[in-house]
Amino acid sequence: MPAGLKSMTDRTTARKPDEEATDIRRLRAQRWWMFGRKDDRQTPIVPNGNISSTALVFVIAIMTFLACLTLGAVTVVRDSAASWQLQIAREATIQIKPAEGLDMEDALESVQAAASGFSGVRDARIIDKDATARLLEPWLGAGLDIDALPVPRLVIITIDPASPPDFAAIRAAIKTAVPQAVLEDHRNWVDRLVAMARTTVYFGLVVLALVLAATALAVIFATRGAMSGNGHIIEVLHFVGAEGKFIAKEFSRRFFMTGVKGALAGGLAALMLFAAVGLWSAANRATPEADQAAALFGSFSIGWGGYAGVLAIVVVVALLTAETTRLTVMRHLKALDRSNPE
Repeated sequence: MPAGLKSMTDRTTARKPDEEATDIRRLRAQRWWMFGRKDDRQTPIVPNGNISSTALVFVIAIMTFLACLTLGAVTVVRDSAASWQLQIAREATIQIKPAEGLDMEDALESVQAAASGFSGVRDARIIDKDATARLLEPWLGAGLDIDALPVPRLVIITIDPASPPDFAAIRAAIKTAVPQAVLEDHRNWVDRLVAMARTTVYFGLVVLALVLAATALAVIFATRGAMSGNGHIIEVLHFVGAEGKFIAKEFSRRFFMTGVKGALAGGLAALMLFAAVGLWSAANRATPEADQAAALFGSFSIGWGGYAGVLAIVVVVALLTAETTRLTVMRHLKALDRSNPE
């Protein structure tokens, strides 16, 4: 054997175990660097701009749009319920029905004096004839003669929300003063509306959760399709030593950008719709239909909280897309490991 080759062989066989371990660690580090480095010139595992990814953008945009609409509806109903509760906590109404031999003006003043003496009543205000005619104008027309019709008259009581009065005692006092007087605190009616509003809010939250679940399922199917189209590349990378976290990160990053595009498109479409409805409501505010809708639902404005909710949905959809993709890829790689044990 030549002397040079013999000396190389001697040096190789004379290596210590710790030197061999160091070389193994160096090779592993080089392998990790080769698979984990960011090189813009290398071909991505998941191809960009294919038909399935474009379709997924539209699916995510539609799902985000529906989720934002659900959130907007929930916000409007919730704010309306809060407004109803606040209004009922501040006012009550005393109604006096006309009767033969009853002096309406004296009856109104007697009821006003009786109600004003209770603790928790800030003010008792008589609705005059002109104001009563304006209240009935949408139904009976303009120029209504109140004295010619048996129209009930009203006294509006302003209540201290922090310390409400004893309504039972007020009812007894006004009945003693004017037997035709009836106190209406509207609580039964408003309690039903608030209960309906709460049910609508819960139903909207369930619909929102279902929309997000449908988005996750769509991402799972798209991820499986991408893995099926690139299965040979994934298997080669996996079995030559590429870590599962690296492969999952590549898929997650690709689908995260897809989720961002779709979520932004759906969120912007929803915001444009909310703005258009708000402008329409403001432009038609003087009509009786708009007044009734505003009394029931407010100004159709979702407010800053609603806009923040839309932004949160966009972020949640993008993160949900990335995380769903990562979990799907990791499950696929674990299945490969089980089917191909070393």
